[in-house]
Amino acid sequence: MEVIVHDFSGHPFQAELSRKLARRGHTVEHVSAEQYVSGKGHLEHQDDDPDSLTFSSIALDLPFKKYAPLARLRWERAYARAWIARLRTSSADVVIACNLPLITLYLFSRHAKRHTLPWVLWHQDIYSFALADELRRKLPRPLAWLGGKVLVGLEARCARRAAHVVAIGDAFEGVYRDWNVPAGHVSVIPNWAPLDKIYPVERDNPRTADLFGADAALRLVYAGTLGRKHNPRLLIDLLTTVRSQGVDAELAVISEGEAADDLATIARDDDLPVRVLPFQPAADLPNVLGSADVLVALLEPDATKFSIPSKVLSYMAAGRPILGLMPGDNPAALDIRDSGGFVAEPTDVGAKAGAAWLADLSGDRQAQLDIGQRTRATAERKFDVDKVAHEFEQILDAAVAPRTTDAASGQGR
Repeated sequence: MEVIVHDFSGHPFQAELSRKLARRGHTVEHVSAEQYVSGKGHLEHQDDDPDSLTFSSIALDLPFKKYAPLARLRWERAYARAWIARLRTSSADVVIACNLPLITLYLFSRHAKRHTLPWVLWHQDIYSFALADELRRKLPRPLAWLGGKVLVGLEARCARRAAHVVAIGDAFEGVYRDWNVPAGHVSVIPNWAPLDKIYPVERDNPRTADLFGADAALRLVYAGTLGRKHNPRLLIDLLTTVRSQGVDAELAVISEGEAADDLATIARDDDLPVRVLPFQPAADLPNVLGSADVLVALLEPDATKFSIPSKVLSYMAAGRPILGLMPGDNPAALDIRDSGGFVAEPTDVGAKAGAAWLADLSGDRQAQLDIGQRTRATAERKFDVDKVAHEFEQILDAAVAPRTTDAASGQGR
């Protein structure tokens, strides 16, 4: 079977699925957006990859402006045209679409319908809900309501057009019922992190000096996107509070964009020990995360039902204690607690509670090691990529079956 896995973001675990599918005998092209800035996976051919696996990317001449609505709309339409132009020359049997922006996804789904191209929606978030929230922040209520209704309708249509929808959590299923997506066309497959690419390392390693001073008693790392689902000011509050309790704590932030730049400015103005680095190469991720004593995750309350931060999964694979400033009912929060980490609401009060936990943990190296080992053990228990690949393979087989049957019937006539 020829498969295209189009993960717009280029994240680590999607690349691992492509590798697993290729090793199971399929021809796989893994496509990502070159201009989307985030923590990337291994998006190049490795020595042990089969020849049936290729990696490619799409780049446009237009700049990608994430929070400029009209420019973003033009970019998404142009990206869809570039993507569809590639598909016209492809012999793929089926496509997995993951993290595609909503307008791009809609235009792709229309193309797939017209050309009877089977595809699977690997649904990482309810994108229209987040966009509707953005409209409510910027437009008068009637216009925001109308715009939100249109966006939700587009995403619902995409979900119904897909041969199958793979959701990352149970919370999605109620939305699909409202959208009249047949229950038999929906599977829930939780996300994971590639355990062979992200793994525990020594605290002092070749990347440690890039992140922390030699005498830091407590090392904190935040690695991931800082956007509308996050409140980066909480990182500053967390650091200043734990330092006020007599702990020589330092913070390294691995991110890019306006929020990361603002955080660096605040830290510099307040003379805080914060280093902000751009997203690092995928090969360096174990050492970057492993330099931390505690890994920090953020998630705002309005993102809780459908957004499961993939950074937490990478943190788990790295085998370090995790502090999550996030709603307690998020599935990632449950994993953090099960591993011995700490979860508090993403508020000033939550940051103070998190700082108190850090202060208690800072002087107990054995406790840090024990929690880290429990965290890695939880990841090893939950992240079974061979099982995931098998489930996706069954879904893909079912998706292409009608097309195969139609082709066979045509030959028989």
